Amino acid sequence: MVGFIDAHRDAHGVEPICDVLPIAPSTYYDHLAKRADPSRLSDRARRDEALRPEIRRVFEDNWSVYGVRKVWRQL
Repeated sequence: MVGFIDAHRDAHGVEPICDVLPIAPSTYYDHLAKRADPSRLSDRARRDEALRPEIRRVFEDNWSVYGVRKVWRQL
């Protein structure tokens, strides 16, 4: 949804788009702030970003067929 709002905010504005979509304008602006300053991310989000390359490696090393459970066990 944030990508959609970014793409159409010049034509319609953020608040009118958020009125139609199920997202509060404050949520949209909070997401932009976190994208601009990664230190505002939660501890969980930062840990997830750190693990993302390792998860991708395990998934690709196993012919991209492992599901969530097998990737979790492999890690």
